[in-house]
Amino acid sequence: MTVNAGVDITEAGDRGVLKRITKEGEGTETPSAGCQVTVHYTGTLLDGTKFDSSRDRNEPFEFQLGKGTVIKSWDIGVATMKKGEVCVLTCAPEYAYGATGSPPKIPPNSTLQFEIEMIDWTEEDLSPNKNKGILRHKIEEGDDHNCPNDGAQVTVELEGKLPDGKVFDTRTVSFILGEGSASNICDGIEKALEKFNQGEKSRLTLQPKYAFKSEGNVELGVPPNSVVEYTVKLVSFEKSKEPWEMETDEKIEQSKILKESGTNYFKDSKYQLAIKKYKKVLSLIEDIPKSTIDTEENKTKAKDLLLSVYLNLALVYLKVTPPHHYDARDHATKALDIDPSNVKGLFRRGQALLGMGEAEQALQDFQKVVEAEPQNKAAANQIIVCRAKLQQQKQREKTMYANMFDKFAHRDAQVEKLKAKQMFDVIGEKVGEWGKGEGEWTDEQRDRKPTEFEKENPNILLLDKDGQFENM
Repeated sequence: MTVNAGVDITEAGDRGVLKRITKEGEGTETPSAGCQVTVHYTGTLLDGTKFDSSRDRNEPFEFQLGKGTVIKSWDIGVATMKKGEVCVLTCAPEYAYGATGSPPKIPPNSTLQFEIEMIDWTEEDLSPNKNKGILRHKIEEGDDHNCPNDGAQVTVELEGKLPDGKVFDTRTVSFILGEGSASNICDGIEKALEKFNQGEKSRLTLQPKYAFKSEGNVELGVPPNSVVEYTVKLVSFEKSKEPWEMETDEKIEQSKILKESGTNYFKDSKYQLAIKKYKKVLSLIEDIPKSTIDTEENKTKAKDLLLSVYLNLALVYLKVTPPHHYDARDHATKALDIDPSNVKGLFRRGQALLGMGEAEQALQDFQKVVEAEPQNKAAANQIIVCRAKLQQQKQREKTMYANMFDKFAHRDAQVEKLKAKQMFDVIGEKVGEWGKGEGEWTDEQRDRKPTEFEKENPNILLLDKDGQFENM
């Protein structure tokens, strides 16, 4: 290995990867772990023997940096390169193909050289559908490989900027992951944090869908439909327990806490957060195998929690804008499966059905409420509304059918009139033209164009030249 082979870029300082720049790149940015990089390369042994080249194939090589999809020296070396840079990496065997090599072209224990050109890279896409809605560029790596989970208590330092560079948010904030909207934390930050390690600092570019959407954020001064950029550091976090880590008693107690939290969010009109909390209760309780609920007390608690949460979800779905009537109906029905005579369940399902236009079914639920609670004025008023809706529906149907029958009668009269006229015209013309040849059309008959009525009614039967009816 020659003296000018390059600078040691290994963390261990063991000269396992030496880098020599032959062409400087642009700017100061380099790709971070997770970026999709595009490079050209030529690989040679120390004696100059070429064993591989993307240039010979005229095909740039792409890979995800820092994920172990290439040899170790590449993950180390390419992470130091700027756009347009060309360098030579000299890679010791332990950072390349080791003691086994890569037969037949690369012998065991080979030190390799790669000339690499950095063409471009795209930042790591953390959005669920990989639509570039959440892009991450790591600035500082985290300390470990653990990440926060949904429900974890996190503390972050953040700075938010608009495309023009204006800073709209700078703070250190603690919140429960999944409930960040209560602290003006947008959805994209929460989704990204689930991939952060403790101590990690990254730049996030968020499209409007994962930022503040079409509404913007008046409090922070973010206009509608804004792309925003956040620099986020995960200071600390405490993971929440996964359901499989909990015993039955713990799941029930945790469900009570979640239900109470959901109810508080509901009272504050934070309906989406309330829905999240209630759904977590369902996932915990429904995750308990019936065979493991060992006491009648726990069975009763679990049943009561399910009933309460189904009822609450039915109510929340009626309150959101616009109302989700189908979801409200489904959750009210689940509550009634547990307690068929539950007045709240009947009333909320009735409201949902009425919103869906099912006035007759809604009427039945409201009538059951009044049967159980004769003094329930709200249900009595809904019965009046249902009957009015049904009356309106009947009137509309009556008018519609009357108009339909009138239209059919008018059409039939026109058809009969047209048939009679055609028969008279054709017979008259045939008699008048008998001498020109029996059964033959006159020039006038042959050139006759269809009337507007015939055009609008193409299926009406017309007389053909032999006096038979045919479709026009």
